[in-house]
Amino acid sequence: MPQKGGAQRISFIMSKVGAQRGLFAHLPWAHSDCQVAPWDDSQHPIGMRYQPGHKAAIHQKILKDAAQRVRTEGLNGAAVAAVMRDTGLTHGGFYKHFGSKDDLLVESLSEGFREIADTLVHAAEQGSPGEAWKAIVKAYLSPEHCEHPEHGCPLAALAPELARVDKRMKPKILAELVNYKNQMLPFMPGRRTSDKERAFFAIFSTIIGAIEIARMLPDPAMREKVLASTRDFLMRSF
Repeated sequence: MPQKGGAQRISFIMSKVGAQRGLFAHLPWAHSDCQVAPWDDSQHPIGMRYQPGHKAAIHQKILKDAAQRVRTEGLNGAAVAAVMRDTGLTHGGFYKHFGSKDDLLVESLSEGFREIADTLVHAAEQGSPGEAWKAIVKAYLSPEHCEHPEHGCPLAALAPELARVDKRMKPKILAELVNYKNQMLPFMPGRRTSDKERAFFAIFSTIIGAIEIARMLPDPAMREKVLASTRDFLMRSF
């Protein structure tokens, strides 16, 4: 049925109720000389319900929630329904932001790597020249990082699970690892790039393993002992 203007809508309604003007005699529009202003649909754009940038803000909120959930609960923790519930959206709204659950997982991992990289780069930049790598080691092996996996390194939280992901996802995860390494490389000890790369693999393999082991221990004193021993060993090794 074609859309009616304001005056047409009133006429249509009046025709349905017949000629019972007596019922509406007390209302101004019931009289023939009453003029009804036309409805200008152009002044009421239904589609403009959200401010510009709203979708991007919601997308980032979803990523933040998923990135924390996956580091706390594992890869299955990023279930679509749970993430949508936490962000206040419907399950169907998910597909306005991500093509699949795998897309959400990869982007949430990227967000996790970005968070820890920002933390470690900030620590390195606060250190003395030539000592940046030590600042990274101290920040990574801190009690705060150990106690809060939801804000920490995805590798320390998920390495065994990431090794078992679907083969189709591994190239994307590898790309995130390479990017992470490239961000840390300038701060590693060594003169040549090859030396810095060897140091990166040795240092990060050690500190990732230390965090994994420490998180398994129920006793805070034992956790701190693992972290401190690893920290002291690395400080003497380079």
